[in-house]
Amino acid sequence: MVINLTDLKQYMQEAIMEPLDHKNLDKDVPYFAEVVSTTENVAVFIWENLKKLLPMGTLYKVKVYETDQNIVVYKGE
Repeated sequence: MVINLTDLKQYMQEAIMEPLDHKNLDKDVPYFAEVVSTTENVAVFIWENLKKLLPMGTLYKVKVYETDQNIVVYKGE
């Protein structure tokens, strides 16, 4: 096991759900006041937030589905 799933759920709640869920990204999330709220930038935002919480070396990629045909994968490049 790489990470305890209960811990992962809490990290995801803190890094993704609390700052983004049911929010107008451009108005309610300070990060997007100066960054355009594209799917690519949402992936970067999630990466940066998760990286702060997860044990070093455990975050490999973030995948964000905007639609079935529009998917962004970010690996911290």
